Amino acid sequence: MAYTAIETMRRRNRERFGTDVGPMQPPLYINRRGRNDLKSAALRFLHSRCEELRFDLAREAEENETGVYQGMSLKSGQIPYNMQMDLDRLCLEKALESFIDSGVAEDAYAVYYCFLELFIGRYGKSSKMVELLSEYESNGSSLLMKHRDHYSHSVYVFALGLAIYETNETYRNRFRSFYHMEDRRENESANLFLEYWGLTSLFHDIGYPFELPFEQVLSYFEVERKERGKGSLYLAYHDVEALTALDEVSKVHFEIMFGRHFETTSELLAWDIAAKLGAAYGFSEEYMLDVLNRKPTEPNRFGYFMDHAFFSASRLYQELAEELGAENLTAMHVDVLSAIMLHNSLYKFSIAFYKDKEKRKAPLKAELHPLAWLLMLCDELQCWDRTAYGRNSRTELHPMAADFDFSGCALSAVYYYDQTEQKKVDDFKRRYRAWEEGGEVGKPPRLKAYSDMAEKEQRFTADIEKIVDTSFLPLTIRPSLRKVDRRSKRTYLSGSNFLHFYDFAVTLHARSMPGDPSREEMEAKFHASSLEYQLSTLGRTRHFAAYLNAIGCFYTDRPVDFEPVTHFSAKDAAIFAPMEHERWVREHQAMGWRYGTAYETLPLDVSPEEETAARAALREQLRCHKLCMDRHLTHDEIRAHYQRLPHRYQSKDWKPFNRLLELLKKFDGLRIYRL
Repeated sequence: MAYTAIETMRRRNRERFGTDVGPMQPPLYINRRGRNDLKSAALRFLHSRCEELRFDLAREAEENETGVYQGMSLKSGQIPYNMQMDLDRLCLEKALESFIDSGVAEDAYAVYYCFLELFIGRYGKSSKMVELLSEYESNGSSLLMKHRDHYSHSVYVFALGLAIYETNETYRNRFRSFYHMEDRRENESANLFLEYWGLTSLFHDIGYPFELPFEQVLSYFEVERKERGKGSLYLAYHDVEALTALDEVSKVHFEIMFGRHFETTSELLAWDIAAKLGAAYGFSEEYMLDVLNRKPTEPNRFGYFMDHAFFSASRLYQELAEELGAENLTAMHVDVLSAIMLHNSLYKFSIAFYKDKEKRKAPLKAELHPLAWLLMLCDELQCWDRTAYGRNSRTELHPMAADFDFSGCALSAVYYYDQTEQKKVDDFKRRYRAWEEGGEVGKPPRLKAYSDMAEKEQRFTADIEKIVDTSFLPLTIRPSLRKVDRRSKRTYLSGSNFLHFYDFAVTLHARSMPGDPSREEMEAKFHASSLEYQLSTLGRTRHFAAYLNAIGCFYTDRPVDFEPVTHFSAKDAAIFAPMEHERWVREHQAMGWRYGTAYETLPLDVSPEEETAARAALREQLRCHKLCMDRHLTHDEIRAHYQRLPHRYQSKDWKPFNRLLELLKKFDGLRIYRL
């Protein structure tokens, strides 16, 4: 049973009321064409393999003894604690499902939000760590010659890793063996993998804000120059101890854990990397520390490239030590950091030398460092559906989509390119045939990623196989063309590079608080409900651009010559309120809610004074609601349902948005304009 605490509550309700009133098991997404595509495999891992994620048996025993629930739903104490943990996992599952369907940054945001809430702490405390990457890329990357998205990219990498773990028994066994979990239940190792793979994949690129300024300077001079090298003007970082220095608690903690004294994260990770890979690749801890120390300070020694992985690992350590407490960090957290440190250029050019025929070492085996192996593989595979920011990147041919099949402990992928680029592809094929017929003299013609997949050398696959051992996961890669379908992107005219959904949602949620509440008071109110309800408020915020688009409006933080909007009229509300109702209905369906009024009618043994709160709690325990709808519904069916609702329910779908006008101005200086 996938969600065991939900099933336990269903059984209790059946015993309590003498009938099966719920809650029901949330359905698992199933692809009718097969069970091992990316979406099916990743979601199946979360749904079926991660049972009892973050369960607390001591709390469960206390609840059984006292009869008082400790879990949070709309309010605290309404449901069992472990049922809340099941619903939190379901939130992550549904957030990832939405992201895989759309690929947009707003849905990637929801995945980050869920993961941070589950495994690190409140999103607000760690928000800058991930928001900074998104803002830097959207604002500064257009100044670069080559740059593509890393924010949504990281969530795709996360999903790929889940799918590989789910479908490849050999990798699962090597992960379990490496962490000595052979005798533990399967769900325990899956839950461990989810936490530490999530940290590895979702945060492996958060150091890009350190690399972008470096690349911007080089790009300024590369307008005329084609190659960087001696004579290039470049940036270098100094006093990096401000980022890498360990505090006293960390020093003591790691000395107890590893029997070694470390002053910096560079020393810690040089030791960890040498311990794992040194013998196999013939390098010492001293060599590795020297490389790490020179990474940020002497980029000229590394081909005039700055390695964002160095900064990602160092920055993530700071966040983990602050939010979790340095004394609570485990050896697996160190493995996360060393995997991130290795993933970009360190392993490829300072350990394996994979492009040097004379110095090249064997590809990395999963049993040496399972997290690093998986990160390097998935990072290479994830080259589709990435927003191009750089000046050259925007004009190059990149895959827009991909289909994966993980059946048979293998990986087969088709990368799709824009069909309108057929002329470029035909021209490449013509030039490539001419190169072959001419005796293959000189370098073969190139068409960026397409040629790497289409030419007989299979450069894309060959490079991956030089980096990681794929003997137990054979790769079959081919390119194809198809028509672009951007409907899932939900792209609208509204835009603000600085719009933080979290701040937005916190204040929207606090709209009924009297006076002028502080940020701390608003956050406390927001977090007084469960992750599910927080995501619902965030969903309302994320869809605001679509609602504005429907009434011929948009928001921006730039001065534009359009009519400003100061309030929404009844005519406006009649258009976007049904849209908000549809969002609410579909969101509740996805989270396993169903139509029902049993929470209003079932007999309760409580006093009249307690009945209102008890029935509100029963609604959360049954997970049915009188405004919900069952079965697959069309847009028109949900709109008709909205029109039948009493006015007091309809107003819930539009009244908050007039308050939203004030909030936009308060947070971002945004204005709403009518076209």
